[in-house]
Amino acid sequence: MRPAGRRIGGLLAGALVLGRPASGCRIALSLSLSADAQEGIEHTMDDARPKVLIFIVAYAAAQHIESLLERLNASLPQLISFDLHVLMIDDASPDNTAALADKFQARSGIPLTILRNPVNQGYGGNQKVGYQYTLRFGFDAVVLLHGDGQYPPELISTALKTLFAEQAEVVLGSRMLERKNALKGGMPTYKYVGNIILTRLQNKILGMRLSEFHTGFRVYRTSLLARLPFSYNSNDFDFDTDILIQSQLARARIVEIAIPTRYGDETSHVNGVKYAWQILRSSVLAKVQALHVYYHPKFDLAPDVGYESKVGFDSTHDFAIRHVELYETVLDIGGSSGYVATVLRQKKGCYVYGVDSCVHPATLESYDHFRQIDLDHEDIAAVFPHERPVQTVLLLDVVEHLSAAEQFMIALREQTAASRSKIIITTANVGFIFTRLSLLIGNFNYGKRGILDFTHLRLFTFGSLKRLLQYYGYSIEVMQGIPLPFQLALGKHRRLAKMLTLLNRLAMGISKKLFSYQIAAVVRPLPTLDLLLRRAEETQPWLHRVKPGSDPQTQQNPPQ
Repeated sequence: MRPAGRRIGGLLAGALVLGRPASGCRIALSLSLSADAQEGIEHTMDDARPKVLIFIVAYAAAQHIESLLERLNASLPQLISFDLHVLMIDDASPDNTAALADKFQARSGIPLTILRNPVNQGYGGNQKVGYQYTLRFGFDAVVLLHGDGQYPPELISTALKTLFAEQAEVVLGSRMLERKNALKGGMPTYKYVGNIILTRLQNKILGMRLSEFHTGFRVYRTSLLARLPFSYNSNDFDFDTDILIQSQLARARIVEIAIPTRYGDETSHVNGVKYAWQILRSSVLAKVQALHVYYHPKFDLAPDVGYESKVGFDSTHDFAIRHVELYETVLDIGGSSGYVATVLRQKKGCYVYGVDSCVHPATLESYDHFRQIDLDHEDIAAVFPHERPVQTVLLLDVVEHLSAAEQFMIALREQTAASRSKIIITTANVGFIFTRLSLLIGNFNYGKRGILDFTHLRLFTFGSLKRLLQYYGYSIEVMQGIPLPFQLALGKHRRLAKMLTLLNRLAMGISKKLFSYQIAAVVRPLPTLDLLLRRAEETQPWLHRVKPGSDPQTQQNPPQ
């Protein structure tokens, strides 16, 4: 590796002063750099070694930075199998951390780039800038070190070999795999106990099995970082928890290796109580987001699989299936997933028509007949089949997506009034307790799923749905609440899901308006005035009638 030059001018995202990178670093820049800098960062194309960035986060580390860099420089011979570069970002330190690192680089030739944030970004914010550098410059992996020398650069080689040999995406250097050594290494007792308790709680909440959540010695594959929305993470010390949660949600392979504990005279900038609250809050909220009652983009890593099946447990799908009779003809509006249609055909012998604005080829087999229709722009008469009368119409989680729900319900009544078709309708309950509490604290946030789905144009309570139905001519036969879909959120924890569903049902018995996650109703259309008039005319055709505008004397009398 060729020694790096001293310092160059330039900006990274308008925020950082650059030191010249070494020539061994592969970089594909969209930045405006000097010709000198561009020459310094061209990558040697025939170098097939993994390209690794050692990233040092530093704040007020003047007492320790030279010692850390000395230890790191001494470890470089162990790393010759990697195309290596070192980046240090000084987070607007009030001391001369950056200057000391620059002097060390000049006399040692270590392949070091020095950046300095003009404004303090926080521990997490500093990492964000470093990982953006990692992505932009095309490294294969990044190693995180702290500028205070608390974590061992001597074990970078072990961590990197573990990363690549075990096909891992994250390697954590854990001080708690060998707990006794943590105390021997000078970890304060209160931190030791706190580390154990917090890690145990986080493992329980998140379903993980780590020996330590709170290590700052980490290696990430860049391919994983590219998938993680880490820009939304905290700028504080709980960034490390956020990114581990994201890694778990992304189903990354996480491996731990044992590292020695080293505590000296470094200054801790962590407020322990605040930190504990932040990481536990993030852990709980990540889990709550799986219930679709909370949303934060930093935890939005689940693949978009569309609507999931709720068949087989207390849900809107189960409600609909129970209220459809054997061998009925069913019109499933907006149900292109086909979950309910499949059960109705297979277990109840129903003939099912499907209608939706989207076509999913994999689900077309769920229906006897399927039509693609945009309900917001096409006449509802086109929805109804002419071959056979429809006994039941399914409107499962549909009305909240309509731009003109009132006009749709009027048109639906006109189509179904004569046959008195049964209509099963479900929607989200915006009066649910979590939504109310969120509103109370000013946190009415939309998400990809749940009551405040991004695609929901209308929001309903029991009262507003009841008024919609009654105002526009429907009699309500059944209206009840549906609990949270714990089975979807908790997956394999079936017993826990059943217990929570039971508790939710008991709470709904106290107040269905407050504790129901969704609303389900069975309604029938009332006769329209045109239908009533037509029936009156058809009931006794022999009665004497005078057509409007005609001469009564010319009308024939009914038979005697």
